[in-house]
Amino acid sequence: MPYDLSPFFLSLRVALISTFFVFIISILLVRFMSRRDFFGKSFVEAVILLPLVLPPTVIGFALIYLFGMNGPLGILLEEWFGIRIVFTWVGAVIASFVVSLPLMYQSAFAAFEKVDPRWENVARTMGIGEWRIFRTITFPLAWPGIFAGLILSFARGLGEFGATLMIAGYIPGQTETVPLAIYFAYEAGQMEKAAFWVIVISSLGLAVMSWLNYWRKKNGIRLGRE
Repeated sequence: MPYDLSPFFLSLRVALISTFFVFIISILLVRFMSRRDFFGKSFVEAVILLPLVLPPTVIGFALIYLFGMNGPLGILLEEWFGIRIVFTWVGAVIASFVVSLPLMYQSAFAAFEKVDPRWENVARTMGIGEWRIFRTITFPLAWPGIFAGLILSFARGLGEFGATLMIAGYIPGQTETVPLAIYFAYEAGQMEKAAFWVIVISSLGLAVMSWLNYWRKKNGIRLGRE
């Protein structure tokens, strides 16, 4: 029987938007963390990577505390901009962002570390500015590793469940992503519907990861830091 495909398209939208912000923030973080030494640097990096080891419910609780109606950021956004995060698809984007950021951060850090600094130093001796060096030398050389991190972040955001359920809730047609659709279809005893979404998300994930593994081997890319 035909099913409403809105969960699939919402999952794609959430994953794409969260991956975009993950890309921007992770690049900025990596450039800052890789070029500066300061007191507490190891602690800051541990905080960035913390979502890798935390249960999704802990992440969801933290997001509700921050963005809830009585949370500091929730109150600020509601009063100043009229924006509500909890029980909206924006909350799903934030949840996907938080769980995906560590993967992108690790991949980007490894990619930038592999860039030979001699190329940058030669450009500096020619009087080229830092921004232009980054834009024309560093970033293009690091791009393969960064791109691999983007694919991983997209796949992770696509499959996010626990934190999304806590902050975005389950509202069919509004916050119902594919992982949520699977869970609540199972809870309702709709096994065929749950199986349909399992096949969809598993096929997509398998295709993405198979292509990524092929691309990595072809380009000699390794993820994470050695």
